[in-house]
Amino acid sequence: MKKRIPAILILISSVAAKAQNLYDINTIQKIEINFTYSNWDYMMDTAKSGSEDYIMAEWVKINGVQFDSVGVKYKGNSSYDATNMKNPLHIELDWIKNQDYQGFSDVKLGNGFSDPSMIREVLSYKILGNYMHCPRSNFAQVYINGSLYGLYSNSEAVNKDFLSDHFYSNQHALIKCNPQSTMGSSTPKLTFLGTDSSLYFTSYELKSDYGWNDLVQLTDTLNNNFSKIESVLDIDRAIWMLAFNNVMVNLDSYTGAFAQNYYLYMDDNARFNSVVWDLNMCFGGFNMTGIGGPLSVTAMQNMSPTLHSTSTSRPLIKNILGNAMYKRMYIAHMRTIASEMISSGAYITDANTLMSIADTAVQSDPYKFFTYTQFQNSLTTSYTSGPMTAPGIQLLMNARDTYLQGTTEFLQVAPVVSGIGYTPVAPALNDTVWITASITTPTYAYVGYRGSVQNIFNKVQLVDDGMHNDGATGDNVYGAFFVVSSPLMQYYIYAENANAGMFSPARAEHEFYAITATVTTVNEGDVVINEIMPSNSLTAQDAGGDYDDWVELYNNTSTNISLENVYFSDDYSNPLKSLCKSGTVIGPNDYLIVWLDQDTTQPGIHANFKLSASGEQFMLSYASGVVLDSTTFGAMSADQSVQRCPNGTGPFATYTTATYASENCFVGIHEPARESTISIYPNPANNFVNIVAQTEFEEVTILNAFGQNVINLKTSPLRSIAVNTNELPNGIYFVKTGMDTTLRKLIISR
Repeated sequence: MKKRIPAILILISSVAAKAQNLYDINTIQKIEINFTYSNWDYMMDTAKSGSEDYIMAEWVKINGVQFDSVGVKYKGNSSYDATNMKNPLHIELDWIKNQDYQGFSDVKLGNGFSDPSMIREVLSYKILGNYMHCPRSNFAQVYINGSLYGLYSNSEAVNKDFLSDHFYSNQHALIKCNPQSTMGSSTPKLTFLGTDSSLYFTSYELKSDYGWNDLVQLTDTLNNNFSKIESVLDIDRAIWMLAFNNVMVNLDSYTGAFAQNYYLYMDDNARFNSVVWDLNMCFGGFNMTGIGGPLSVTAMQNMSPTLHSTSTSRPLIKNILGNAMYKRMYIAHMRTIASEMISSGAYITDANTLMSIADTAVQSDPYKFFTYTQFQNSLTTSYTSGPMTAPGIQLLMNARDTYLQGTTEFLQVAPVVSGIGYTPVAPALNDTVWITASITTPTYAYVGYRGSVQNIFNKVQLVDDGMHNDGATGDNVYGAFFVVSSPLMQYYIYAENANAGMFSPARAEHEFYAITATVTTVNEGDVVINEIMPSNSLTAQDAGGDYDDWVELYNNTSTNISLENVYFSDDYSNPLKSLCKSGTVIGPNDYLIVWLDQDTTQPGIHANFKLSASGEQFMLSYASGVVLDSTTFGAMSADQSVQRCPNGTGPFATYTTATYASENCFVGIHEPARESTISIYPNPANNFVNIVAQTEFEEVTILNAFGQNVINLKTSPLRSIAVNTNELPNGIYFVKTGMDTTLRKLIISR
């Protein structure tokens, strides 16, 4: 039975990261490291001063889950010092073995060396996550060889897993924009140094297999052909980064003296995306802009919103602020951050919450860099440590908000966008949809739209000419149209006058409105998840010859079923991660393999994410919210799979042998339609099972779900026997006696 799902208008965010407990901001993680050698600190200092390689920990426990043979090293520049008892740490769970915790293999821990509040990094990432893709962060207490080393910030690494979650690929160029040394003159300020890629080696770090030529092209376009910048850079994400840096006085960044602490990742659209990193000195913890000497707290409170607007040493800022539209967008983003986070008091509410969470752990921290009293007063009092002064966060930001709201840039009046609507109210795929909005006296307005979160927003002008479904000419109702090319269309509106710009929604392009098209759906249960293998090392290869994760789908009906408009996801909070390839059909009572390998260019059906062998979710759904099937599974070893038994309809269980694209339960093994000649108890069984028959038998056979004999006993004639099942793993089995073909299902469960 097929049904039609109507279109709806919703506001959603482009955040795609998996919700995991490791980065639950409301909890403190417990991380234990155990070395077999007592001089581990000396070995880590030595490694840090040399190649910065890892040393091996015998084991690391994260919230009680143990991992053996783990790489650990010190990280950081100014935050690291060989004389510190508490240095920042980088833990690599898969340094030797293929292992992860909740899908994460990198753990990066900051020591709070310059932050009396201990919350700067966690709070900053929480704020930034509202406006652009960024790591998540929370707190962790770290123990080494049984001794407490204190409270750390625990921030998500920008690695392949992060890229896959946020940008749906991870194979392209990834540039870490940090110089080899902050003491030299080379900084990653995005100036064009020439076409020889070696000229960039001291200012940037390549984190992918290739990418130097892409970086050269970016800097060339930025500096010498800026009109083409949107072809090589996601300009909106770059503007959000710069707006955040300025509002929050985040100067250990591109905006500050060393122009550092950000990543650039090239997505499938061949555009670089900005990713902010290392926020431990946000809120004025670093006080140098690269112009003149260190800033006082007062100077940071009154820092110009157009800092570096004429500086050739910051071409990204100079050229963005030199473009009239981009500058209006930049100020609009600044106003949004300031209004939502500072003026509203949201930041101080979050700050107090985080300090409450950290309070007990700070008290017990034996190696903290500031006293507990300084921690308690850190929102309103400034403290100096070495050459740096950490302003009281509230002291800094309340005055900064007052200053910004009084600047010429913030006082400009932007157009007002309201009354957003669309027709038809229930568009189908390939329909034309008209977007309308009331806008007060703009000089220019457009609607940005796309059919997938992975795509670039197309832009079409909104006009008030009476010919775009916009009512009468000159009535301040503007209209534009686009074709519904996807089951989930995403759009936003931007309008500007000669002085200021306005986005709707205000957090666009990071947030956007969405129209879910009316599409034909199939009933729940018609197509199901039948088998999942999250760690495929030998079982099956895709068309490229790779042993990748896979999911087997099964058609429970006797007719062809189209998977048009069906989405795959490994995250219930983000169900629309990967749209099934158009034209995909599952035959009657047939199987379909979906490869989960982030390689959607290969033949076959591929999703743009991978699974974690430490436990995952998987679901099939429509953009409307209709879920066809979903399941959650726990940790699994290589080449194990979770399977339905009976095939297509039964519950899931874990098996050591996969049944790739074939029936899960052995063909011919089914519950008997006639009355059985034997009874078994207890069932489910534990370490033994009693088998009782109506007639004497001389043989007992127990088969696993694949039809393989796992127990075969020959006896003298008898009618009952107790069979030891202690060696059988949990799962579904079948029992028969003698020559009788009647089978009884047996479940082993401990």
